[in-house]
Amino acid sequence: MQFGIFSVGDVTPDPTTGRTPTERERIKAMVAIALKAEEVGLDVFATGEHHNPPFVPSSPTTMLGYIAARTERLVLSTSTTLITTNDPVKIAEDFAMLQHLADGRVDLMMGRGNTGPVYPWFGQDIRQGINLAVENYALLHRLWREDVVDWEGKFRTPLQGFTSTPRPLDGVPPFVWHGSIRSPEIAEQAAYYGDGFFHNNIFWPADHTKRMVELYRARYAHYGHGTPEQAIVGLGGQVFMRKNSQDAVREFRPYFDVAPVYGHGPSLEEFTAQTPLTVGSPQQVIEKTLSFRDYAGDYQRQLFLMDHAGLPLKTVLEQLDLLGEEVVPVLRKEFAKNRPADVPEAPTHASLLAGGRNTAEDTAKNQEGART
Repeated sequence: MQFGIFSVGDVTPDPTTGRTPTERERIKAMVAIALKAEEVGLDVFATGEHHNPPFVPSSPTTMLGYIAARTERLVLSTSTTLITTNDPVKIAEDFAMLQHLADGRVDLMMGRGNTGPVYPWFGQDIRQGINLAVENYALLHRLWREDVVDWEGKFRTPLQGFTSTPRPLDGVPPFVWHGSIRSPEIAEQAAYYGDGFFHNNIFWPADHTKRMVELYRARYAHYGHGTPEQAIVGLGGQVFMRKNSQDAVREFRPYFDVAPVYGHGPSLEEFTAQTPLTVGSPQQVIEKTLSFRDYAGDYQRQLFLMDHAGLPLKTVLEQLDLLGEEVVPVLRKEFAKNRPADVPEAPTHASLLAGGRNTAEDTAKNQEGART
């Protein structure tokens, strides 16, 4: 099982000081956080993609390429790659290039984004979000698996005899997660291709997450990729820790109360009771995270949101120390207990190369399954 962190790259004032970091400071902070993640023994760093203030990560592959050069082990991913407003050809080429530079330590998460104005900026219509996600990914999937592609669709110009370059490293495309909070169509898409499904388990109650994951698992089996238990699932989570739980609540409350993502709504106590947000001691984080398996089953990737809401870099790095030293070692041990032998590990470039997942044969099998 993989453990890591994801960032949305927000530039938010610190409510305790009133200071807002510059864009440069925030970008540099994200890099420092990724380096710290490797230092404390985490497996994954994932960055979001946004094209509007108050966010900075508009070019994920640029940032991840820089981080790749400064790390040795960390898997570099995205917490959203906008399959709706990016050209699939550019995604294919950018991430294949990153694969080569990072020696295969790359995967990515497809998402539609939830900022309506972004769509027309890139010549698209948010009302076509699901259709864009379906068509664009169908093309991307082929571009990574076929050397020469002839293609025609609704949302971009046709391709004739097109080859995206560079080709994927070792002929193995990056593993793809499809991220969704509420859209069953995306769970269906992930299942159809035998890809991973990432439920960003941060705002919604457990019963909603359970329904989405169960849908994906059932459809994964329907398309012949394996049993429901063998489907590849990832979850998000939000934590803030101090050695003493009362200190954690007191310190985090002003950030929670005004945070753009959940401020001015339910109280901190209500939010922690109703969602996966955990504010407390490392032991409380361990207990809450282990409970995810009760409704999501044995899963492959757990990412935590740590650097949001205006939290200063020093505080985030302290959080990562606690996560790496006191939380993740226990989670690794406990999640491994009673894990069935046939439940796969999180896919990596090495495992995909050895196992031949997502090959041209898989594509043909998927297409045959869709016809039947």
